[in-house]
Amino acid sequence: MTDVTDVGRRADGEAGGGIAPLDRRVFAVAAVVLAVLMALSPRYGFHIDELYFLDCARHLQASYVDQPPLAPLLARVSLSLFGVSEAGLRLWPALAAAGTVVVGGMTAREFGGARRAQLLAAVATATMPVLLGGAHVANTTSYEVLAWAAIALVVVRIGRTGDTRWWLAAGALVGIGAEFNHLAAIFGVVLLAAVLLGPARRTAVDRRLLAGAAIALLLVLPDLWWQARHGWAMFEMTRALNGKNGGPGNILTWIVGQFGIAGLAMTVLWVAGLRFLWRSGRPLWRCLVIAYAVLYVLFAVTTGAQVYYLGGLYVCLLAAGAVGLDGRLHSQRKELRGLLAATAVSTALFAVIVLPVLPSSGVAWTYGINANSGESLGWPQLVGTVRQVWNGLPPGQRANAVIFTADYGEAGAINELGRGTGLPTAVSAHNTDWWWGPGNPDATTVVAVAPGPDHAPGYEAHLRQYFRDVRVAATLTNPYGVPNIESGGHVYICTDPVRPWGTTWPELRNYA
Repeated sequence: MTDVTDVGRRADGEAGGGIAPLDRRVFAVAAVVLAVLMALSPRYGFHIDELYFLDCARHLQASYVDQPPLAPLLARVSLSLFGVSEAGLRLWPALAAAGTVVVGGMTAREFGGARRAQLLAAVATATMPVLLGGAHVANTTSYEVLAWAAIALVVVRIGRTGDTRWWLAAGALVGIGAEFNHLAAIFGVVLLAAVLLGPARRTAVDRRLLAGAAIALLLVLPDLWWQARHGWAMFEMTRALNGKNGGPGNILTWIVGQFGIAGLAMTVLWVAGLRFLWRSGRPLWRCLVIAYAVLYVLFAVTTGAQVYYLGGLYVCLLAAGAVGLDGRLHSQRKELRGLLAATAVSTALFAVIVLPVLPSSGVAWTYGINANSGESLGWPQLVGTVRQVWNGLPPGQRANAVIFTADYGEAGAINELGRGTGLPTAVSAHNTDWWWGPGNPDATTVVAVAPGPDHAPGYEAHLRQYFRDVRVAATLTNPYGVPNIESGGHVYICTDPVRPWGTTWPELRNYA
């Protein structure tokens, strides 16, 4: 039986297992991805997470309840360079997506892939729904995907060359990735365990591996310091997310979701990539398969509804599959044409769901599949509604009033889109917002903003625990008919507090 690594080497046309030059067309594919994402970046409006990240950017700190500090830091750079701008904020994830495409091509090259395999890996990466959808929204997803792909690339290189000096780079990538999203640290820990406990230990473990682990730890120390000083909020947050997204009921969602993360048509490629890695005869490459299997089961059980958590590892698997199937696809041109045609159709279908290509009025049907577009609509209307309620208060009452929101997106919308319109800074008890305090602790009137009943059931009764008089002042709507989080929500005017507002604040904290 022919070994798959031999197939990859012969495809290069190079003796001695050397690798081909990097195909320049990989950069062209990356440029197309960047251009498409930037062209679509002003569409619709800010996503709910982006509004929160802009708020976090104005409160720079060593970490946050639900994410490390680097994504808010980039948001702060955007505010400094471009102001409150969708395109300015989304430049960074678009660049990360383009970088991920290049990493995909480079990974195929490290596997011994010829130029055509590198190009296929770049195209496969560029058409991943998780890449395109994640890079349109400036949260942590695009950076996480890039970090995982880059870590895997370095591991592949170590496995090919035996040069363990690259463990230092791997450690730096794990540390930097973990400062964008904690999942990179989980990937690093699982990968480290696979190396230390398996056959790769004999060839890949030395002091440089330990030095790389130390570098990763040093880079995340500020995050750990903040978490230690704030009651390890990330663990409480993780428990809340797992309770919402995990459990047996979401395992099937996870399994089905994995076929859509990298695009339905490219399933054949990443499955072939798993086979390629396992049959490679290289212990370190096999560690990537082991890490995938462990994380697949772990995430299926704990966070099944978050189907994109493994997205970054599919870049490596697609590259491996592109090399493993290169000879077959080159000799069977009909199969290659079929794969590319199916990929084009799949990409077009997913693009409608994960990118803002439809008119705003046509987004409603996509909401149940992917909520990103729906959660980017209706924020200016929400701010306008809150402004009407606020301006309707007598001046004397406004002087002792605060705006309090049930979720961080509402607070971010008021603080960013309502900036300079006469609205005060809104406060919220959701996630990190709670740590920023109640505003005026002596407030006697609270203008409370809450999502629709599906997302905040019984919220009026909740408010009545703290105020003797609670009345609905307005209902939240959007002109697009999208049943998003805010649709059907209310703005309440709450007066006659049971206890002082500042005393009530500690009871309101909500990690979700």
